[in-house]
Amino acid sequence: MAPQPVVTGLSPKEGPPGTRVIIRGEFLGTKPTDLIGLKICGSDCLLSAEWVSPNKIIARSGPAKGVGDIIVTTRSGGEGSSSVKFRAIGNHEIIGPLKESAVWIDEAPSQNFAWGRRTLVQSVLTQEDPLGLSTEGNEQKNVENLRELFPNASGDLLQENFSPALFLLEKHSATTFADLKAGLNYLNRKVESQKEGQLSFLKSNAGSVIDQLDTLMNIRDKLQEDNKLYGSEPLNVLEQEIENSISKSENIFTDVLVRKEKADSTRAVLLALSRHKFLFCLPNSVEKKAAAGEYDIVVNDYARAKSRFGKTEIPIFRTVMEEVDQRILQIRKQLHEKVIKMPQSVEQQRKLIKALISLEVQQSGSSLNEKSRNVDPAWDAIDARAKYLEQTFKQTFELYASKDAPGAEKTKNRDINQPPNRVTFCEEICEIAASQLPDLWRLGQMYFTGELRGPNDPRPGDFKRMILNAVEKFCIYLKVAMCTTDSEARALRQSVGLIWPIAHGSHDVFKSWLPQCLRYTRITYATLISLDLPSAVLDIVQKFIDETRMHCFSNIFERATQKCSKLTDLETWEMGVEDFPGATLLPQRLEELLIETLDEAKQACINPEIREGNLLESESDGQREVSLRLQKLLLCFCDVIQDLAFNSHKEETPTHNVSQLLGYPNNQSSGPASGRFASLSSTTAITWEQRMLCCLANCAYCNRSFFHRVGKLFERYGYPLPSLAIETARYSVNKLFSNILDAYVEHKGDPLVGTIEPSMYLGGFQWDVEMPIGNLRPYAHECCDNLVGVYSEIFTISPALLRSILEPIVLTISEELARLMSCVPQFSYSGAIQANVDIRLLRDTLRVYTNETGRNYFLEALEAINPPLNAEQLKQADEILERVKSRMKLQLMCFFVKDP
Repeated sequence: MAPQPVVTGLSPKEGPPGTRVIIRGEFLGTKPTDLIGLKICGSDCLLSAEWVSPNKIIARSGPAKGVGDIIVTTRSGGEGSSSVKFRAIGNHEIIGPLKESAVWIDEAPSQNFAWGRRTLVQSVLTQEDPLGLSTEGNEQKNVENLRELFPNASGDLLQENFSPALFLLEKHSATTFADLKAGLNYLNRKVESQKEGQLSFLKSNAGSVIDQLDTLMNIRDKLQEDNKLYGSEPLNVLEQEIENSISKSENIFTDVLVRKEKADSTRAVLLALSRHKFLFCLPNSVEKKAAAGEYDIVVNDYARAKSRFGKTEIPIFRTVMEEVDQRILQIRKQLHEKVIKMPQSVEQQRKLIKALISLEVQQSGSSLNEKSRNVDPAWDAIDARAKYLEQTFKQTFELYASKDAPGAEKTKNRDINQPPNRVTFCEEICEIAASQLPDLWRLGQMYFTGELRGPNDPRPGDFKRMILNAVEKFCIYLKVAMCTTDSEARALRQSVGLIWPIAHGSHDVFKSWLPQCLRYTRITYATLISLDLPSAVLDIVQKFIDETRMHCFSNIFERATQKCSKLTDLETWEMGVEDFPGATLLPQRLEELLIETLDEAKQACINPEIREGNLLESESDGQREVSLRLQKLLLCFCDVIQDLAFNSHKEETPTHNVSQLLGYPNNQSSGPASGRFASLSSTTAITWEQRMLCCLANCAYCNRSFFHRVGKLFERYGYPLPSLAIETARYSVNKLFSNILDAYVEHKGDPLVGTIEPSMYLGGFQWDVEMPIGNLRPYAHECCDNLVGVYSEIFTISPALLRSILEPIVLTISEELARLMSCVPQFSYSGAIQANVDIRLLRDTLRVYTNETGRNYFLEALEAINPPLNAEQLKQADEILERVKSRMKLQLMCFFVKDP
């Protein structure tokens, strides 16, 4: 005998009759027919039981009440036990879908089973597993993947497209192979048992067959009864009944909704009467509070009543409101004149306006208010204050402008540090705007926020135009007072009809005070920003401030340009640039001036304050103005260098190199200097040549380093890189460098080249006559000596200029030698050797400073020797050239030093 059934779990653990209960345990039967008994709380539930597996049974609870056990009885194990209990809720009453219940009733087919004849086999609605195996734990999770593998198949036994493979994957994906084999044997036995015939089938399913016959007979009897009652077309009667049910249900619900609306309306009316009962006490309250001066309470109470009962048709409310209007009319007439009287503080004006509006608002909409309907005390107060502000602006302008009029008395011995009348006016009008504009704005805000608003509609457009007009007048008066040119003053006179009397030269004095005027304006602007004015109003002041900032910047750089033009008088010719010998302290002084100017402009006008535009943003007028002003400053500096090079000490006569062979000494006034240029500035007078070399060094230094440092200086102070201005100045300084270089090369090269031909033919020398050879000709010696003198002069000042200066001089020498050699018709034997040695020595000595054209000229001079040298002559010329180079090694060594 098998073990007794044991119930170890159930879900749910309580419920009313008909609750679907899942029972779990052990030894609950080996098959459906093995289950012969099931009681839940003492109620027999075998008829609703569905055996699933030896560990699971599904059943419906019966008509029971209280807490009880779940007892399972099987043929193989007998009556079992239970370790859990089920709590039955309710009584024996069957709860249907239309029955009210305190708990949720599952409307699944709980009413589909009948408490009638017992069925020994499982219902066809719940299929038994064909393999006789439990499907618990075989729930398929990847159903969609199986549908993709079997698109046209089904795992349902009743479907035509049933697929055994899909059935096994869906129902027995976790079943072991041994269990599947046991299930196959079970299926074979079941099939064999069905082959016994119809009689055995009917015997095993006798209960189901009888139930089906009973059901068919009941259906036939019911159909015959319906035909007798409703005729042969019962569906038409059924349809009519359904339509009648729909109509009646609509009538029922319509009546319910109408009653609900009436109830809501009644509650709303009662609530309104309860909430606004203060209105009946309002006439006495208004009279008492007005007599006591407590106008705020009167305004709040009446505004509340007016907003809710102003358009009421209830006679009692209308009577109360008319009585209040009659009492208020007399009080209003006494306060209006005090409101528009100026000057007075905003707080005082506010109290008067609130007292008047407290009465006016109460009378709004009344027939007593017709005569004063257009009276708006708050707006009248705003208009009076705005007119007073404009009048104050005008009187202040006329007062200070009259002090600068031609017929006005002038203060003698006026202190230069005392600000002009225009500056004092700017300070005064800014103080007026900073004090009175906020009062006007606050008064308007009180009006538009409702604190001081009367019964009339507000006029925000008019108030905005009023503020705009006041701010525009403020900026116009400032612009007229702060103009710095006569043309600007004339333009303002034509556009606004105002002009400030300007004495001759007063513009230049006022320009230094312009940053101070900008500071006054910025303080006023910060005050206006704190008021949260409209953007259109603030934009007017911002635009004026940005224009003034730009004028300040231009004036600051204009003063810097004027200071730069005076650097000519400050040049001491003292060299102090370590990375570029020969450059004086002149660029350093310009850099100091630039640092001072950029710092002043940064502090005064460039740094934007709150809600100010960035003057230096990309592609802006400010950026173009910065570039233009820097360009003018750097071009002025170039003019300073040019003036120092060409116009300084015009009475000084530059020295010229004259041939010593012709009897005139080569007057090198300074000779090779014992030290660098720093000693010349303090011990000796600077020569023309030294000044030209210093100017060349300054130009080269500016092009190579200084202008780049200027760009970095601008970036360091937060300015945009003025590339265009720097490139323009670079072009100008390069052009100036070329002009100074041409003048210096002409001064040094022309006399040197001019002595070559006379020195060559000194004493009646002829190239076609035999001569002693073994040394250089005197003209070649002199050419080398003169070049050494020029080299020494340049090297003493600025070695970086050697190539720039010597290269054009050497080119001129090579060209002159080529010309002279080509003019000799015939060379003697020894003359050809001597000419070859002279030319080759000069070519080899000056090769570092010889360009391609110069080399071609030297080659042309050698090729001009006629007849050309043979091998023996060339060998002899090479020997002589080596001996000469050896003897002149110390003299020519400077030309072989690497170019600095």
